[in-house]
Amino acid sequence: MTDTTAVITEKRGQALWITINRPEKRNALNGDVIAGISKGYRDAHDDKDVRVIVLTGAGDKAFCAGADLQNSGAAFAMDHSKPNVDYADLLRLSQNATKPAIARVGGVCMAGGMGLLCMTDMAVAADHVVFGLPEVKVGVFPMQVLSLLQRIAPPRLVNEWALTGEPFDAKAAQAAGLLNYVVPTAELDAKVDWLIGRIVDKSPTAIRRGKYAMRAIAAMSFDESIAYTESQIALLAMTEDAKEGLKAFSEKRKPVWTGR
Repeated sequence: MTDTTAVITEKRGQALWITINRPEKRNALNGDVIAGISKGYRDAHDDKDVRVIVLTGAGDKAFCAGADLQNSGAAFAMDHSKPNVDYADLLRLSQNATKPAIARVGGVCMAGGMGLLCMTDMAVAADHVVFGLPEVKVGVFPMQVLSLLQRIAPPRLVNEWALTGEPFDAKAAQAAGLLNYVVPTAELDAKVDWLIGRIVDKSPTAIRRGKYAMRAIAAMSFDESIAYTESQIALLAMTEDAKEGLKAFSEKRKPVWTGR
C-alpha cells in the first residue's frame, strides 16, 4: 500500500485500488489528488500483475465533490505559461490507458468528480448517491468534464445538467448511461469485486489491444473504422494469447494467459 495522504493506492489481488483520501473535504480535488490519481494510473500500467484499476473515494459521504472551493483562488488559478491544465492531463491519461478502470461510487459525485466517473470504463454506484454539474452556481462551467460526458450521456440530459446545475439521483445516472450497476451500499464492494472477477480471467492482450482500438476508432468514420479494425484483428490473431485461447477452446480447458 502507498499512502500519500491525499490519495492511497493499494493492490488487492489483480486490481489496483486508487482511493481519494480527503473524506473531511468530501474528497475534493486539489493538486495532490490529481497527481496521486495520475501516479496510480501510471503505476498500474507499469505493473504487469495489475489487470484492473478501481477508482473510489474514502468514506461513504463522497466519491468526489469536485474542485476544492475552500480556496477558490487556488481552485481556479491558472499558469498561463503552460498549455495544459493538470486535471485535463489526467483525463487525457485515462483515455490513453490500456487497462480497464472501474469507478466505485459510494457517495456524492459532483463537478470534477463527474469527470473522474466518466474517465473510467465501467461504474458501480450505491443507490443513495447524488450526482450533478453545479458549476453554473458558482459562475463557472463543466468545460473539461463535457469532453467525456457528452460521449456517454444523451445530449438533452447533458444540456439540462450543465445549464441548470441541479442534481440527479443514481437511478437517473444509470438510465443516462453513466453507471453499469446501482446497488445498496452494503453490496457495493461485492458488486465491484464481481465485476473485477469478470475481467481478470480474460485475455490481458485482447483487452489491452481492444481498448487501444476503441480509443482509435472513436472519431473515425465507418469506412476508416472498418479498415482499421480489420487490420487490428489480423494482428491480434498473431498474439500468444489468441493462439492460447483457440487452443484452450479446442481442448475444452481454461486458457492460461501470458499477456503476450
